Amino acid sequence: MQYDFTSSSNRKNTNSEKYKLSEEKFGTNDVEPLWIADMDLDCPSFIQDALKKRLEHPIFGYEMFPKSAFIAQINWLNQNYDTSYTINDVLNIHSVTSSINVAIEAFSNEGDNIIVQTPVYAPFFTSVKQQNREVLLNELKIDTQGYYRFDIENLKEQINDKTKLLLLCNPGNPVSRAWNKKELAEVLDICIKNNIIVFSDEVHCDLVYEPNKHTAFSTLEGASEITLSTYGIGKTFNLSGLTLASIFIQNKTIKNKFLKVYNKYHYGDGNILSHIAFESAYTNGHKWLSEVKVHLNENCKELVKVINKYPSIIKMCKVEATYLAWLDCSGMKISDKKINNFFIKEAKLGLNRGIFFGNNGRGHVRLNFAVSKEKMTKILLQLDNALANKVNLLP
Repeated sequence: MQYDFTSSSNRKNTNSEKYKLSEEKFGTNDVEPLWIADMDLDCPSFIQDALKKRLEHPIFGYEMFPKSAFIAQINWLNQNYDTSYTINDVLNIHSVTSSINVAIEAFSNEGDNIIVQTPVYAPFFTSVKQQNREVLLNELKIDTQGYYRFDIENLKEQINDKTKLLLLCNPGNPVSRAWNKKELAEVLDICIKNNIIVFSDEVHCDLVYEPNKHTAFSTLEGASEITLSTYGIGKTFNLSGLTLASIFIQNKTIKNKFLKVYNKYHYGDGNILSHIAFESAYTNGHKWLSEVKVHLNENCKELVKVINKYPSIIKMCKVEATYLAWLDCSGMKISDKKINNFFIKEAKLGLNRGIFFGNNGRGHVRLNFAVSKEKMTKILLQLDNALANKVNLLP
């Protein structure tokens, strides 16, 4: 079967968060919402078919999470990323954010330090603050080629005896990095030497573009003893609305500590339909993923072409992974608020403000290019025209 990403279903009036909150977030509905990290692409038909089949049965009572679904995911991860997970390592959970919060409570006390590497998905640092822990800020740095890197020396200098946990975004969101083994090994070495637990968010692991490869943090030598890794169907298969993820913990002592908090909040087994979608995705999704990555990569290349026409005012971080473009608009020499207004009013695009991802996100915006070819063509035309007008107005 060949999958077609030329067009996609209309999400307006479907209670989609991305669309329904546009007026509240941007002050108008006259924008293409490209902020929240889900795809404007139909989920694969084999998942819909599996859900329809389950809906033929009229009872939707309590259900255990099926082992066959976990096994399908374990096979997917072990085959694609050289992990060595077993059924004994995995727990189902609602989301990465809920996993982070359980980990913070399980492995630290109020007043302890949690390492956060910005720019990064905002719940990484908001979760720390909400639980009365201290953010140990280890900002990513940009090299001469425009790549974001870990600031290893800064990390070494800041760690103290109250540093308990490092929250790793792997691949990086919003900076679109597929961290390589050498980079990750440097982080691991520091964490092992300082008895720091690593929480590795790997929900974007399937969306890495050649020649780059995803390195699962737990596969590094010694890492499985200190690592919790989260995965899920939300990003890869556009199923975030089913609210289901998984967390793998290979060290029994660490898993038992996590379970004490996890069980306290009674996450249960999730809902019946999410189980069906989860198993179908990991059983049947290889070809669809291969084809959607080609489509996303083409969207990205077309976006790069437009951005590269205006180097004096905007630059785009090279995308190695995810479907999220990190745009540096500091060349516009205007405030964050005015950058935001430019995209809303001139380009009619609703993007994430960079400050959402940390203070070093100032002057940036994040654009989600996981849309159909038809929609991407429209977006690029609006963006191109707005940037051209901006350049023409410069002194």
